[in-house]
Amino acid sequence: MKNPRPKYKRPKYLHVYTDRHGKNERIYFNRPGQPKTALRGPQNSAEFWEDYFAAAENTRKPDGCAGKSKTLAGTINALVVQYYESAGFTSKAAATQRNYKSILEPFRKAHGEKRVATLQTHNIDKILGEIAAKSTAQAKNLRKRLSMLMQLAIKWKYRNDNPMLNADKVQHKSKGYETWTEEDIAKFRAHWADDTPQRIAFEILLYTGVRRSDAVRIGRQHIKGDFLVLTTQKSGHTVELNIPIHADFRKVLDGTEKKHLNFIVTTYGAARSEKAFTNWIIDAARKAELPPKRSPHGLRKSACMMLAEAGCSAMEIMSITGHQDIKEIETYIAKANQKTMAQNAIKKLKAKA
Repeated sequence: MKNPRPKYKRPKYLHVYTDRHGKNERIYFNRPGQPKTALRGPQNSAEFWEDYFAAAENTRKPDGCAGKSKTLAGTINALVVQYYESAGFTSKAAATQRNYKSILEPFRKAHGEKRVATLQTHNIDKILGEIAAKSTAQAKNLRKRLSMLMQLAIKWKYRNDNPMLNADKVQHKSKGYETWTEEDIAKFRAHWADDTPQRIAFEILLYTGVRRSDAVRIGRQHIKGDFLVLTTQKSGHTVELNIPIHADFRKVLDGTEKKHLNFIVTTYGAARSEKAFTNWIIDAARKAELPPKRSPHGLRKSACMMLAEAGCSAMEIMSITGHQDIKEIETYIAKANQKTMAQNAIKKLKAKA
Protein backbone atom coordinates (compact mmCIF):
# COMPACT_ATOMS: atom_id res chain seq x y z
CA MET A 1 0.00 0.00 0.00
CA LYS A 2 1.36 3.41 -0.97
CA ASN A 3 1.91 5.98 1.74
CA PRO A 4 -0.68 8.77 1.49
CA ARG A 5 0.56 12.25 0.60
CA PRO A 6 1.47 14.10 3.82
CA LYS A 7 -1.13 16.63 4.91
CA TYR A 8 -0.25 20.31 4.81
CA LYS A 9 -2.12 23.57 4.81
CA ARG A 10 -2.66 24.60 1.21
CA PRO A 11 -1.11 28.00 0.39
CA LYS A 12 -3.49 30.84 -0.39
CA TYR A 13 -4.80 31.23 -3.95
CA LEU A 14 -3.58 27.76 -4.98
CA HIS A 15 -5.70 25.87 -7.55
CA VAL A 16 -4.82 22.22 -8.22
CA TYR A 17 -6.54 19.74 -10.49
CA THR A 18 -5.82 16.69 -12.65
CA ASP A 19 -6.01 17.06 -16.44
CA ARG A 20 -8.75 15.45 -18.52
CA HIS A 21 -6.58 12.37 -19.07
CA GLY A 22 -6.38 11.81 -15.33
CA LYS A 23 -2.57 11.62 -15.40
CA ASN A 24 -0.92 15.02 -14.95
CA GLU A 25 -1.45 17.37 -12.02
CA ARG A 26 -1.97 21.01 -12.97
CA ILE A 27 -1.03 23.66 -10.41
CA TYR A 28 -2.02 27.34 -10.70
CA PHE A 29 -1.76 30.50 -8.63
CA ASN A 30 -5.27 31.97 -8.94
CA ARG A 31 -5.76 35.28 -7.12
CA PRO A 32 -9.32 36.61 -7.72
CA GLY A 33 -9.42 39.29 -10.38
CA GLN A 34 -5.97 38.34 -11.72
CA PRO A 35 -4.86 36.00 -14.57
CA LYS A 36 -4.00 32.45 -13.54
CA THR A 37 -0.29 31.60 -13.38
CA ALA A 38 0.99 28.05 -13.98
CA LEU A 39 3.36 26.72 -11.29
CA ARG A 40 5.91 23.93 -11.51
CA GLY A 41 5.36 20.84 -9.39
CA PRO A 42 5.41 18.82 -7.36
CA GLN A 43 3.76 20.79 -4.57
CA ASN A 44 6.10 22.00 -1.82
CA SER A 45 9.20 21.47 -3.98
CA ALA A 46 11.79 24.24 -4.32
CA GLU A 47 10.57 24.91 -7.88
CA PHE A 48 6.97 25.13 -6.67
CA TRP A 49 7.78 27.68 -3.96
CA GLU A 50 9.93 29.76 -6.31
CA ASP A 51 7.07 30.01 -8.82
CA TYR A 52 4.45 30.51 -6.09
CA PHE A 53 6.15 33.55 -4.55
CA ALA A 54 6.98 35.00 -7.94
CA ALA A 55 3.29 34.75 -8.90
CA ALA A 56 2.22 36.23 -5.56
CA GLU A 57 4.57 39.18 -6.08
CA ASN A 58 3.49 39.75 -9.68
CA THR A 59 -0.24 39.75 -8.86
CA ARG A 60 -0.03 41.54 -5.51
CA LYS A 61 -2.31 44.53 -5.03
CA PRO A 62 -0.59 47.80 -4.00
CA ASP A 63 -1.86 47.52 -0.44
CA GLY A 64 -1.54 43.75 -0.42
CA CYS A 65 1.06 41.90 1.62
CA ALA A 66 1.20 41.74 5.38
CA GLY A 67 3.84 43.94 6.98
CA LYS A 68 5.54 44.08 10.34
CA SER A 69 2.29 45.06 12.08
CA LYS A 70 1.15 41.44 11.75
CA THR A 71 4.33 39.90 13.19
CA LEU A 72 5.38 39.57 16.83
CA ALA A 73 8.63 41.24 17.84
CA GLY A 74 11.55 38.86 18.39
CA THR A 75 10.09 36.02 16.31
CA ILE A 76 11.45 34.36 13.22
CA ASN A 77 8.59 36.00 11.32
CA ALA A 78 9.83 39.43 12.43
CA LEU A 79 13.42 38.63 11.51
CA VAL A 80 12.51 37.40 8.03
CA VAL A 81 10.26 40.40 7.35
CA GLN A 82 13.04 42.75 8.47
CA TYR A 83 15.44 40.97 6.14
CA TYR A 84 13.03 41.32 3.20
CA GLU A 85 12.94 45.07 3.86
CA SER A 86 16.72 45.44 4.17
CA ALA A 87 19.09 46.63 1.45
CA GLY A 88 20.80 43.24 1.63
CA PHE A 89 17.65 41.74 0.11
CA THR A 90 16.06 44.54 -1.93
CA SER A 91 19.32 45.24 -3.81
CA LYS A 92 19.47 41.68 -5.13
CA ALA A 93 18.16 40.73 -8.58
CA ALA A 94 14.48 39.76 -8.73
CA ALA A 95 15.36 36.15 -9.61
CA THR A 96 17.64 35.91 -6.55
CA GLN A 97 14.94 37.37 -4.32
CA ARG A 98 12.47 34.75 -5.55
CA ASN A 99 15.02 31.99 -4.97
CA TYR A 100 15.73 33.13 -1.40
CA LYS A 101 12.01 33.38 -0.62
CA SER A 102 11.41 29.89 -1.99
CA ILE A 103 13.91 28.63 0.60
CA LEU A 104 12.96 30.81 3.57
CA GLU A 105 9.17 30.79 3.34
CA PRO A 106 8.61 27.05 4.01
CA PHE A 107 10.90 27.41 7.07
CA ARG A 108 9.05 30.55 8.17
CA LYS A 109 5.68 28.83 7.66
CA ALA A 110 6.72 25.99 9.96
CA HIS A 111 8.63 27.97 12.62
CA GLY A 112 7.74 31.66 12.15
CA GLU A 113 6.02 32.13 15.52
CA LYS A 114 9.02 30.82 17.48
CA ARG A 115 11.40 33.26 19.11
CA VAL A 116 14.80 33.76 17.52
CA ALA A 117 16.52 33.94 20.91
CA THR A 118 15.41 30.43 21.89
CA LEU A 119 16.58 28.72 18.67
CA GLN A 120 19.37 26.29 19.59
CA THR A 121 21.89 24.31 17.56
CA HIS A 122 20.17 21.00 18.30
CA ASN A 123 16.88 22.47 16.99
CA ILE A 124 18.59 23.41 13.72
CA ASP A 125 20.23 19.98 13.44
CA LYS A 126 16.81 18.33 13.76
CA ILE A 127 15.16 20.66 11.20
CA LEU A 128 17.95 20.18 8.66
CA GLY A 129 18.05 16.44 9.29
CA GLU A 130 14.34 16.04 8.53
CA ILE A 131 14.69 18.02 5.29
CA ALA A 132 17.91 16.25 4.26
CA ALA A 133 16.11 12.90 4.56
CA LYS A 134 13.97 14.04 1.61
CA SER A 135 16.35 16.38 -0.23
CA THR A 136 19.98 17.13 0.66
CA ALA A 137 19.95 20.00 -1.84
CA GLN A 138 17.08 21.76 -0.06
CA ALA A 139 18.70 21.15 3.33
CA LYS A 140 22.01 22.60 2.16
CA ASN A 141 20.31 25.69 0.70
CA LEU A 142 18.33 26.25 3.89
CA ARG A 143 21.50 25.97 5.98
CA LYS A 144 23.09 28.75 3.91
CA ARG A 145 20.11 31.05 4.36
CA LEU A 146 19.83 30.30 8.10
CA SER A 147 23.53 31.10 8.54
CA MET A 148 22.89 34.47 6.95
CA LEU A 149 19.76 35.08 9.07
CA MET A 150 21.52 34.27 12.33
CA GLN A 151 24.33 36.70 11.50
CA LEU A 152 21.67 39.37 10.98
CA ALA A 153 19.94 38.30 14.21
CA ILE A 154 23.11 39.20 16.13
CA LYS A 155 23.55 42.45 14.21
CA TRP A 156 19.92 43.46 14.83
CA LYS A 157 19.98 42.48 18.54
CA TYR A 158 17.66 39.46 18.36
CA ARG A 159 20.30 37.35 20.15
CA ASN A 160 23.97 37.47 21.21
CA ASP A 161 25.31 34.19 19.77
CA ASN A 162 25.16 32.29 16.50
CA PRO A 163 23.64 28.77 16.79
CA MET A 164 24.70 27.99 13.21
CA LEU A 165 28.42 27.90 14.04
CA ASN A 166 28.22 24.32 15.34
CA ALA A 167 25.22 23.14 13.32
CA ASP A 168 25.69 19.93 11.34
CA LYS A 169 27.06 20.26 7.82
CA VAL A 170 24.85 18.95 5.01
CA GLN A 171 26.60 16.61 2.58
CA HIS A 172 25.29 17.16 -0.91
CA LYS A 173 26.97 16.58 -4.24
CA SER A 174 25.34 18.56 -7.01
CA LYS A 175 25.97 17.76 -10.65
CA GLY A 176 24.19 20.95 -11.67
CA TYR A 177 22.55 21.31 -15.06
CA GLU A 178 23.84 18.74 -17.52
CA THR A 179 25.83 20.12 -20.44
CA TRP A 180 24.52 19.22 -23.89
CA THR A 181 26.99 16.99 -25.72
CA GLU A 182 27.97 17.29 -29.39
CA GLU A 183 25.75 14.27 -30.06
CA ASP A 184 22.82 16.00 -28.31
CA ILE A 185 23.29 19.11 -30.44
CA ALA A 186 23.46 17.08 -33.67
CA LYS A 187 20.33 15.05 -32.79
CA PHE A 188 18.35 18.16 -31.91
CA ARG A 189 19.26 19.82 -35.21
CA ALA A 190 18.40 16.65 -37.13
CA HIS A 191 14.96 16.45 -35.51
CA TRP A 192 13.90 20.11 -35.66
CA ALA A 193 13.96 21.80 -39.08
CA ASP A 194 15.66 25.18 -39.56
CA ASP A 195 12.46 27.23 -39.59
CA THR A 196 10.77 25.64 -36.56
CA PRO A 197 10.40 27.76 -33.38
CA GLN A 198 12.23 25.11 -31.36
CA ARG A 199 15.24 25.19 -33.68
CA ILE A 200 15.36 29.01 -33.70
CA ALA A 201 15.28 29.13 -29.89
CA PHE A 202 17.97 26.42 -29.72
CA GLU A 203 20.32 28.34 -32.04
CA ILE A 204 19.80 31.57 -30.10
CA LEU A 205 20.80 29.83 -26.87
CA LEU A 206 23.81 28.13 -28.45
CA TYR A 207 25.20 31.13 -30.34
CA THR A 208 24.70 33.67 -27.53
CA GLY A 209 25.14 31.66 -24.32
CA VAL A 210 22.73 34.02 -22.54
CA ARG A 211 20.32 33.10 -19.77
CA ARG A 212 16.76 32.05 -20.57
CA SER A 213 15.43 35.36 -19.17
CA ASP A 214 17.51 37.21 -21.80
CA ALA A 215 16.96 34.69 -24.61
CA VAL A 216 13.18 35.18 -24.58
CA ARG A 217 13.66 38.96 -24.91
CA ILE A 218 15.99 38.92 -27.93
CA GLY A 219 14.42 40.45 -31.03
CA ARG A 220 15.11 42.48 -34.14
CA GLN A 221 15.47 45.62 -32.05
CA HIS A 222 18.70 44.17 -30.59
CA ILE A 223 20.44 43.74 -33.95
CA LYS A 224 22.93 46.58 -34.42
CA GLY A 225 24.89 45.86 -37.59
CA ASP A 226 27.02 42.77 -36.93
CA PHE A 227 26.15 42.64 -33.22
CA LEU A 228 23.35 41.68 -30.88
CA VAL A 229 23.28 44.45 -28.27
CA LEU A 230 21.21 44.00 -25.11
CA THR A 231 21.35 44.91 -21.45
CA THR A 232 20.91 42.33 -18.70
CA GLN A 233 20.71 42.30 -14.91
CA LYS A 234 23.36 40.21 -13.16
CA SER A 235 23.95 40.21 -9.38
CA GLY A 236 22.17 43.54 -9.06
CA HIS A 237 24.24 45.20 -11.81
CA THR A 238 23.20 46.25 -15.31
CA VAL A 239 25.52 44.78 -17.94
CA GLU A 240 25.52 45.60 -21.65
CA LEU A 241 26.33 42.68 -23.92
CA ASN A 242 27.67 43.18 -27.44
CA ILE A 243 27.58 39.74 -29.05
CA PRO A 244 29.06 39.39 -32.56
CA ILE A 245 26.65 37.56 -34.87
CA HIS A 246 28.26 34.40 -36.27
CA ALA A 247 27.67 33.88 -40.00
CA ASP A 248 25.67 30.68 -39.40
CA PHE A 249 23.66 32.42 -36.69
CA ARG A 250 22.92 35.30 -39.09
CA LYS A 251 21.30 32.78 -41.47
CA VAL A 252 19.06 31.58 -38.63
CA LEU A 253 17.96 35.11 -37.75
CA ASP A 254 17.40 36.07 -41.39
CA GLY A 255 15.25 32.96 -41.84
CA THR A 256 12.78 33.83 -39.07
CA GLU A 257 9.37 35.27 -39.86
CA LYS A 258 9.21 39.05 -39.90
CA LYS A 259 5.76 39.23 -38.23
CA HIS A 260 7.04 39.72 -34.69
CA LEU A 261 9.68 41.83 -32.96
CA ASN A 262 10.83 38.97 -30.71
CA PHE A 263 12.46 35.90 -32.27
CA ILE A 264 11.05 33.49 -29.67
CA VAL A 265 7.24 33.64 -29.55
CA THR A 266 4.29 31.38 -28.83
CA THR A 267 1.95 29.95 -31.47
CA TYR A 268 -0.19 33.06 -30.97
CA GLY A 269 2.72 35.46 -31.46
CA ALA A 270 3.16 36.44 -27.81
CA ALA A 271 6.57 36.56 -26.12
CA ARG A 272 7.33 33.43 -24.09
CA SER A 273 7.77 33.64 -20.33
CA GLU A 274 11.11 32.34 -19.05
CA LYS A 275 9.49 29.60 -16.91
CA ALA A 276 7.31 28.29 -19.74
CA PHE A 277 10.34 28.56 -22.05
CA THR A 278 12.35 26.12 -19.91
CA ASN A 279 9.66 23.44 -20.02
CA TRP A 280 9.17 24.06 -23.75
CA ILE A 281 12.87 23.43 -24.51
CA ILE A 282 12.97 20.36 -22.23
CA ASP A 283 9.94 18.98 -24.09
CA ALA A 284 11.56 19.72 -27.47
CA ALA A 285 14.70 17.86 -26.37
CA ARG A 286 12.60 14.92 -25.23
CA LYS A 287 10.83 14.77 -28.60
CA ALA A 288 14.25 14.75 -30.28
CA GLU A 289 15.00 11.66 -28.13
CA LEU A 290 17.77 13.33 -26.15
CA PRO A 291 18.66 12.10 -22.65
CA PRO A 292 16.62 13.54 -19.75
CA LYS A 293 17.46 16.89 -18.12
CA ARG A 294 18.48 18.73 -21.29
CA SER A 295 17.55 22.29 -20.33
CA PRO A 296 18.22 25.86 -21.58
CA HIS A 297 20.82 26.30 -18.84
CA GLY A 298 22.58 23.14 -19.93
CA LEU A 299 22.76 24.61 -23.44
CA ARG A 300 24.23 27.81 -21.98
CA LYS A 301 26.94 25.64 -20.43
CA SER A 302 27.53 24.02 -23.82
CA ALA A 303 28.01 27.47 -25.39
CA CYS A 304 30.61 28.29 -22.74
CA MET A 305 32.35 24.97 -23.32
CA MET A 306 32.49 25.51 -27.09
CA LEU A 307 34.05 28.95 -26.58
CA ALA A 308 36.58 27.48 -24.14
CA GLU A 309 37.50 24.69 -26.57
CA ALA A 310 38.00 27.35 -29.25
CA GLY A 311 40.73 28.82 -27.02
CA CYS A 312 38.78 31.79 -25.60
CA SER A 313 39.93 33.27 -22.29
CA ALA A 314 37.65 33.57 -19.26
CA MET A 315 37.16 37.29 -19.85
CA GLU A 316 36.33 36.71 -23.53
CA ILE A 317 33.69 34.14 -22.63
CA MET A 318 32.21 36.39 -19.93
CA SER A 319 31.91 39.24 -22.46
CA ILE A 320 29.59 37.01 -24.51
CA THR A 321 27.54 35.27 -21.82
CA GLY A 322 27.31 38.05 -19.22
CA HIS A 323 28.71 35.90 -16.39
CA GLN A 324 30.05 37.86 -13.40
CA ASP A 325 31.76 34.98 -11.56
CA ILE A 326 35.07 34.18 -13.24
CA LYS A 327 35.44 30.95 -11.22
CA GLU A 328 32.48 29.43 -13.04
CA ILE A 329 34.04 30.16 -16.43
CA GLU A 330 37.45 28.90 -15.32
CA THR A 331 35.82 25.51 -14.74
CA TYR A 332 34.88 25.29 -18.42
CA ILE A 333 38.37 26.37 -19.48
CA ALA A 334 39.95 23.72 -17.24
CA LYS A 335 37.74 21.02 -18.80
CA ALA A 336 38.53 22.27 -22.30
CA ASN A 337 42.27 22.28 -21.56
CA GLN A 338 42.04 18.77 -20.14
CA LYS A 339 40.31 17.57 -23.30
CA THR A 340 42.91 19.24 -25.54
CA MET A 341 45.82 17.87 -23.51
CA ALA A 342 44.31 14.38 -23.58
CA GLN A 343 43.99 14.55 -27.37
CA ASN A 344 47.58 15.76 -27.69
CA ALA A 345 48.74 12.95 -25.43
CA ILE A 346 47.10 10.31 -27.63
CA LYS A 347 48.54 11.94 -30.79
CA LYS A 348 52.02 11.68 -29.28
CA LEU A 349 51.40 8.06 -28.37
CA LYS A 350 50.27 7.28 -31.92
CA ALA A 351 53.31 9.09 -33.36
CA LYS A 352 55.62 7.01 -31.18
CA ALA A 353 53.98 3.80 -32.35
